[in-house]
Amino acid sequence: MRKTVIAVGVLSVLTACSESTPPESASQAPTETATADKPACGSVTIAEMNWNSAALMAHVDEFVLENGYGCEVQLVAGDTMPTGTSMIEKGQPDIAPELWSNGLREPLDKGVAEGRLRYAGNSLSDGGEEGFWVPKYLVDQDPSLATIEGVKANAHLFKHPEDPDAGMFMGCPAGWNCQITSQNLFNALGLEEAGFKLVDPGSGAALSGAIAKAYEREQGWFGYYWAPTAVLGKYAMVKVDFGSGVDKAHYEGCISQADCADPKPTMYPPSAVQSVVTEEFATRAPEAFAYISKRSYTNEQMNGLLAWMEDNQADGATAAEHFLKNNEVIWTSWVDAEVAQKIQKALTD
Repeated sequence: MRKTVIAVGVLSVLTACSESTPPESASQAPTETATADKPACGSVTIAEMNWNSAALMAHVDEFVLENGYGCEVQLVAGDTMPTGTSMIEKGQPDIAPELWSNGLREPLDKGVAEGRLRYAGNSLSDGGEEGFWVPKYLVDQDPSLATIEGVKANAHLFKHPEDPDAGMFMGCPAGWNCQITSQNLFNALGLEEAGFKLVDPGSGAALSGAIAKAYEREQGWFGYYWAPTAVLGKYAMVKVDFGSGVDKAHYEGCISQADCADPKPTMYPPSAVQSVVTEEFATRAPEAFAYISKRSYTNEQMNGLLAWMEDNQADGATAAEHFLKNNEVIWTSWVDAEVAQKIQKALTD
């Protein structure tokens, strides 16, 4: 997973993913004859990022564009920074299905303004989601635990592993960007005064493992996590409401800064997760572009798909087939009836 979701969007993605530059694309020569009613789609390159949600999206787009719109699709290796830069400077690849765009906002906006790129919509309709979470089974027993005041009043439910008199708040591993935000919000929310101690899980695996362990034993757990992830697909968690709303300016100017002197409560603002395409593709294949613009997943949908991928050790291609065969109600809303019939036939064949 991307460590980006972890605090400032794209920067942690770069930590979690290798920076491989997409190869030069194949020829853009049309593979079918254009008509006045239906422009040719031609050859299309799609960036397949090396984390699961993006790989799934790339393979879904490949199947839909090939079978629904007659495109000749090539997947190319991608990563946030090199893919975005290549699209801006070289016009390739044609499509980045899942681009965590906050860290590239200025150059992407410039590329759009200069007529080289288009934003094609939100690939994750909820955006990248961060927060402090508790297990749903605790909230079912006491609805007040869905609020920070309820959690603070019940610190005894969240046992610290080494201090029986303290509650545990599990933050982020040292070195992750979310370590800064979770520490600052721990202070802003007065959690130490409420009897909590902040615990460093040591690694991303240990953080997710702590949630799994708590669930198996139906114990209390309170800490930081993010979506979309397989963990939140497997384990029903409730994001704690700070009662503060989102103060994006304070989050960016203080909460996300290591030297934040006066942190105040704010919910995490969602990170923009968008599909970006080249202007050349959008102009040449408007029907295919319209599909990319409509295609969007909720975090709940993606959490479930990521959990399925993990449980079945599935790659992007296998997960795409699973999604298309089992979620017809979702994807048929992204295309017209004629295209949907072509895709359904291809899935049957």
